[in-house]
Amino acid sequence: MFAYVVRRILLIPVTLFGIILINFLVVQVAPGGPVEQLVAKLEGSAVDATARVSGAGGGEVKGRVEGGKYRGAQGLDPELIQEIERQFGFDKPAHERFWLMLGNYATFDLGKSYYRDAGVLELVIEKMPVSISLGVWSTLIIYLISIPLGVAKAVRDGSTFDKLTSTAIIVGYAIPAFLFAILLIVVFAGGSYVDWFPLRGLTSDNWAELSWPQRILDYAWHLTLPVTAMVVGGFAGLTMLTKNSFLEEIRKQYVITARAKGLSEHRVLYGHVFRNAMLIVIAGFPSTLITMLFTGSVLIEVIFSLDGLGLLGFEAVINRDYPVMFGTLYIFGIVGLLLNLLTDMTYHLVDPRIDFEARDA
Repeated sequence: MFAYVVRRILLIPVTLFGIILINFLVVQVAPGGPVEQLVAKLEGSAVDATARVSGAGGGEVKGRVEGGKYRGAQGLDPELIQEIERQFGFDKPAHERFWLMLGNYATFDLGKSYYRDAGVLELVIEKMPVSISLGVWSTLIIYLISIPLGVAKAVRDGSTFDKLTSTAIIVGYAIPAFLFAILLIVVFAGGSYVDWFPLRGLTSDNWAELSWPQRILDYAWHLTLPVTAMVVGGFAGLTMLTKNSFLEEIRKQYVITARAKGLSEHRVLYGHVFRNAMLIVIAGFPSTLITMLFTGSVLIEVIFSLDGLGLLGFEAVINRDYPVMFGTLYIFGIVGLLLNLLTDMTYHLVDPRIDFEARDA
């Protein structure tokens, strides 16, 4: 297993290179860009939708027409346009910018945001507590609810309990997280009924004055509504996956044999079935955590005024803030690859019979 882990770690830089290269090439044909946006502001006109911009801390601007000038810059001094290109780093060829970016990323120099007076790594570190709080707590609660509930549904398959919980799961899954978040605000955060929970930030303004037990309660108080909104729709799929995995294993011959030997039902379920049924559930852990950390929380962050990584990445794409776009992509890629490696290691811990080294051989 050690040799397999080492090989996977050595493949991380190669995989990251491919991810960044593909996205860098995609950005080459994306319309709009920081240079064109600034030119449009100076001109007081909109940017041509056919213009093409690219870059990561610098992308090549292709939206040029007569005389090699931007369509939105025909009334501006060419020297001013060149100065704007230089400030944004677009004065170098695309391949030079790409290799320069990779060299900087190797030392975790992620550049500086075009529109914020801060470095990308500084912004990521600043926003990370919000995303980690939402993602980790939501994922843990989803698994703590889904696995026991899925097992209980499998053991009581077809019973009234199974039917009632399935109905509740379907209803929860059908309601989008952002819509449920609005409902929670209306009911519990001073909308139309009671005002029990706050709407902004992870902590109160007097956080520094609170004792540690009060800080923990204050933190949980602020997270209750956003985490609830993310969890309600998130545990449906995992619960059904757990139930179906258990049902499939329960019907296999080894379970019948174990029962025939006189083993207790608890021993059969948790000594034999659980280990095999959990493999497919564990496989979904990285994707669940990544979704909760980086994508599933974007609207939740907006609704509850939580400034996290999801919102940072979304705004960077909208504003064509290339250093932030590629910097967050780099961080997300590293985290995702490490979580996938962690999944394989967990596979082996749950069932030592799974040998990735033998599979690779």
